[in-house]
Amino acid sequence: MGDITVVGFIAAFLTTFAFLPQTLKTWKTKKTKDISLPMYLTFVVGMCIWLYYGVVIMSLPLIAGNIVSLAFATPVLYLKIKNG
Repeated sequence: MGDITVVGFIAAFLTTFAFLPQTLKTWKTKKTKDISLPMYLTFVVGMCIWLYYGVVIMSLPLIAGNIVSLAFATPVLYLKIKNG
């Protein structure tokens, strides 16, 4: 694994796990009033496109980071759509 791939994994880890506190808080409280639906919808769609791009170019940091990010962001988006 090259040095630049390590940098990619570090960036993917940091940006991915930045969403974990919001996901845990939203899942626990079920409160989504202050969460922007357009932002989360755009973000999740963007992550799907990044994931596709990562698969096409076979970039493990992009693939791993976006799979985990989707696992964190999708439940928040679901709760926002469900609870308003």
